[in-house]
Amino acid sequence: MKVTGIVAEYNPFHNGHKYQIEQAKKLTGADYVVVAMSGNFTQRGTPAIVNKYDRAKMALLNGADLVLEIPYCYACSSAEYFAKGAMSLFEKLGVVDAICFGSECGNINTLIAIAEILANEPEEYKKELRLKLQKGYSFPAARSSALLAALPEFATHSTILSSPNNILGVEYIKALFKLKSKIAPYTIERIGSGYHDYKLSKNFSSAIAIRQALMSESSLNNIKAQMPENCYEILKEGFGKNTPVFQDDFTALLKYKMLLLEENGYAQFADISEDLSNKMKKQLFTCSDITSFCEQLKTKDLTHSRITRSLTHILLDLTKEDFDTYLKEGTVFYGRVLGFKKEAAPLLGEIKKCSSLPLITKVSEGENLLSDVGLMQFQKDIQTAHIYEAVAGTKFGSEMKHEYQREIIKC
Repeated sequence: MKVTGIVAEYNPFHNGHKYQIEQAKKLTGADYVVVAMSGNFTQRGTPAIVNKYDRAKMALLNGADLVLEIPYCYACSSAEYFAKGAMSLFEKLGVVDAICFGSECGNINTLIAIAEILANEPEEYKKELRLKLQKGYSFPAARSSALLAALPEFATHSTILSSPNNILGVEYIKALFKLKSKIAPYTIERIGSGYHDYKLSKNFSSAIAIRQALMSESSLNNIKAQMPENCYEILKEGFGKNTPVFQDDFTALLKYKMLLLEENGYAQFADISEDLSNKMKKQLFTCSDITSFCEQLKTKDLTHSRITRSLTHILLDLTKEDFDTYLKEGTVFYGRVLGFKKEAAPLLGEIKKCSSLPLITKVSEGENLLSDVGLMQFQKDIQTAHIYEAVAGTKFGSEMKHEYQREIIKC
């Protein structure tokens, strides 16, 4: 049995994602594809426009065999920890032979060479990184300079780490190095629109372009060609009932939380320094919505995504102490099943035999299967889902769905 892992957000699932799954199976010879997917909040700190169950169904209808949820603390984190959480999940399943990801580069050997430097951190790399950070460089800029010091041939590929999928791919491989994993990495060159292209193309648009269209238009007609028909039907069914959900829908809730905590500041939360906390306090009363608040707080050494994640951690109550505990005690503690194909029964059987993690198919199982730290991480996922549901329900006047009453998707 050959099993390939794919890390995804599917926000929403589009033609490029279907192409990736198809090519991943061909490239790796996979019998099964396991997807580690973000829940209701994404790596950039924004809420997913479509809830995690509908996105899991989209994936299963288009080539995935099993969809597992990446715990919130990693799903809404920097590229490094996003990758670490996903790779730890794949490694602990005990059945994943390969991972396959899309990249702008398309050259796995180049990405492996860069990842090896980042994983091993030779002295010349660390020295240059410290120097550039002290001079006020953003971390991505400082890292690129340090890579050049440790890997002179990086000069030929100096733009690689300016592309988001390349960055994630390098972090996946780096995480595998650090885990001493035997999982083999593969990459597929992205086709169609670039990651940051905001305009719709003929039929291979970026997820950002699709989200922009959903934000600015009241009709779904313009995005129909961008996704498989079955995904379009799922989106159409939920449109105006529970979809789409946007970052600014959470503005009032975030303001309320920040006002409650204003006196003591926000430095106890993940990703937030004392300086950033002070800036947040100073500008809180000028905040009209989350989007504009992020723009006000952004500086050359603080990326928009870092700011967005920080605000989401305040909203969802992820502290530095909790995050450090997860990392110290084992990173991930369970495989939360969002959905699977009925034909994937042999895969599930093999995971149950080989996995060092419990597979959770019912929320109620968590209390019996998990350690104290694992249960704390799992309860955060449940709480996060409920907050998302509460905002979506308020926005669309729909019933809030309880995680304990949710059934996993079976296709």
